[in-house]
Amino acid sequence: MAYKQRLTFGLIVGTRNIFNAKVAQASRSVAIKKLEQLGYGYVIVSEQDTNLGCIETYQDAQKCAKLFSAKRDEIDGIIVVLPNFGDEGSIVNSINMAKLNVPIMVQACDDDNDKVDVHSRRDAFCGKISVCNNFYQYGLPFTDTTFHTQPLESETFDKDVHRFAAVCRVANGLRKARIGAIGARPANFQTVRASEKILQASGITVVPVDMSEIIFAAQKLAGSAEVAKKVEEIKAYGEIPGRIKEDKIVRQAQFSVAVENWIAANDIDASTLQCWDSLEKNYGCAACVTMSMMGEKLLPSACEVDIAGAVSMYTLMLAGGTPSALLDWNNNFAQDRNKCVCTHCGNYPKSFMQTTPEISTLDVLGTQLGHEDTFGAVKGMVAPGAFSFFRISTDDTAGCVKAYVGEGQLTSDAYGMDGGIAVAQVNNLQQLLKFICKNGFEHHVAMNRGTLADIIEEATVNYLGWEVYRHE
Repeated sequence: MAYKQRLTFGLIVGTRNIFNAKVAQASRSVAIKKLEQLGYGYVIVSEQDTNLGCIETYQDAQKCAKLFSAKRDEIDGIIVVLPNFGDEGSIVNSINMAKLNVPIMVQACDDDNDKVDVHSRRDAFCGKISVCNNFYQYGLPFTDTTFHTQPLESETFDKDVHRFAAVCRVANGLRKARIGAIGARPANFQTVRASEKILQASGITVVPVDMSEIIFAAQKLAGSAEVAKKVEEIKAYGEIPGRIKEDKIVRQAQFSVAVENWIAANDIDASTLQCWDSLEKNYGCAACVTMSMMGEKLLPSACEVDIAGAVSMYTLMLAGGTPSALLDWNNNFAQDRNKCVCTHCGNYPKSFMQTTPEISTLDVLGTQLGHEDTFGAVKGMVAPGAFSFFRISTDDTAGCVKAYVGEGQLTSDAYGMDGGIAVAQVNNLQQLLKFICKNGFEHHVAMNRGTLADIIEEATVNYLGWEVYRHE
């Protein structure tokens, strides 16, 4: 699974010898205990390797860098704790020499107004500015905490660590993402063209496969135990109308198993499928339930070979640890200019609906392709609640990845359309739509049930250098 549950942080506790060493030692113990309580692992120099297990000299930095380098496969991010002013040179050298290329968070401890005598003062307020200045000089991006200084024992610090963990998941995950492109882009969907080379510059690899390979693999699975198990999974996933014949469910199950086997064999993190119309014409099923069920397992899958859409879905999943969906910005909602309807034929992960969906045939496409060859659509209204939206696009002219991100509310408004339907409310929606149109973004948008815009903006702008518009 691409979503890493338990992260491990490289922990650096800085100090400077003109300050009380016991203050630094106590903060080191608190930081370690705090990470353990929050469920994270840590890597830190021992009290035998450096004075009190803190970093204050170049020699300390060498030892820390050597340890971090040896543990590079374990360390997901670095947390710098400043109990006092700290030695900025040793801190930046520890990180620069280790060359882990992971996110960094800088925390500094509060001074108490009644403890600023020569034996108790910290001056971390000032020291943090110096440390951050050095990071800037060395070209090391970093994440700040909510407040410039704050106690390690505070709930604010807890929230900052959890937020930082999500930023690490997004930045690290995207830098080594493998996106499966199953089939050719439909000819009429020029809107979803994307540059593999621009994505590769951020570490994102696109792995293509011809749809014929998946179809032949599906046909060879006929009668297998894998398919029998998948048939039962599909039946348990939603309500299937009695008019749907058993052989259509079996055919769908064969396709699902073939796709999942290819994804596992190629270490794919997210995928996008040629969902129409070759699959329906040449094999006889739709791809929606396959994509929906994979999304529910945190393996996002996008429609219409929308590679950038799959990356957008994957980003949201990494940020929130929950399933993502890919929709059209599809319809206005009467005269309410801050509401719109977001829909696709039926590939929402089940958890978006929070009720049992119907699994049947495609509606609009079924009128053209025949309902007998389009079983697999997941239909239902999306449940109300907060959501985040995100969309990347590769701008070949500018040679960059650009994106927009924001948040809104899924409402309980009824809407008389078939398929997977969500009525979305977004503040200043008309401004967002103008931005989308003026800047050449696609009609597809990725969504996730959660408030994730801050995490995504931090990870993609600060650590990947993408151009991101934050919609408010």
